[in-house]
Amino acid sequence: MNKLAIGLAVIALAGAAASWVLTGPNPLSLEDVAALPAGEAQQGEIVFWAAGCASCHAAPGAKGEDKLVLAGGLRLTTPFGTFVAPNVSSHGEDGIGNWSAQDFANAMLRGVSPDGGHYYPAFPYASYVRMTGQDVSDLFEFMKTLPAVAGAAPGHELAFPFSIRRGLGFWKWMNVSDDPVVSAPENAAGIDTNAWQLGRYLVEGAGHCGECHTPRDSLGGLDKSRWLAGAPAAAGDGRVPGLDPSSDLGNWSAADIAYYLESGFTPEYDSVGGEMVSVQENMARLPASYRQAIAIYLKTLPAAAAD
Repeated sequence: MNKLAIGLAVIALAGAAASWVLTGPNPLSLEDVAALPAGEAQQGEIVFWAAGCASCHAAPGAKGEDKLVLAGGLRLTTPFGTFVAPNVSSHGEDGIGNWSAQDFANAMLRGVSPDGGHYYPAFPYASYVRMTGQDVSDLFEFMKTLPAVAGAAPGHELAFPFSIRRGLGFWKWMNVSDDPVVSAPENAAGIDTNAWQLGRYLVEGAGHCGECHTPRDSLGGLDKSRWLAGAPAAAGDGRVPGLDPSSDLGNWSAADIAYYLESGFTPEYDSVGGEMVSVQENMARLPASYRQAIAIYLKTLPAAAAD
């Protein structure tokens, strides 16, 4: 009996040790860090708007230069609790002013904080993982030029077990991958391949469109079989519309989509509303070729799986 008890205890300890290892953060390797290119702030501004940083970290409804004041504080109420966007201004103590390029890249590409902890995926690193090291470095250089804002944002308000960050290691293992979601179309006749590739990069990576427009499973992971098929709003009531061929957008032309992202007007001359206002304003700041690339990608999407 004692031998059985000891054996069970050994198995339990081994399982606990394996679980601890598997749930640990997975930061960039030394080789990955060494390979990070130098950043360029002017290009980083384009990445800033493509990545939608102001939509969460600036004050709600901010306009003009106020969009560059990244004090955080936006509250996102979800079934898992309330997440609060942090201060990511250039302030040395309350923001990211003392971060290194390695710290920033680990946050963007691995969801790992400078102190080695997991970030919650309300910060969309599950999409940012598909960004290039060059874009991450450029973005960091641009963000260092933005105003330093004193005052740390409040912490998240999460109940057990979601308050235990270590468990995010399992979530990341199941949900974070830099693999593309959609394969290149087999029949590429008439499609600008370079533009399509850029569109995929923007939608699946920096633009993180799937984070709102794709349904989630019970643990908050994206159901990629229903990619961009529309979803219940993650925060608040309502539904986020689909972008796949079976949605209303399926009747829009690529030119309609690009114009909507530029102007905020639909083909029926309705105007953008809700949380999409901020997204559209970000898209309007991008080069026209970026908006066209997004439109090309969306027009080639396969139909999502049935609900």
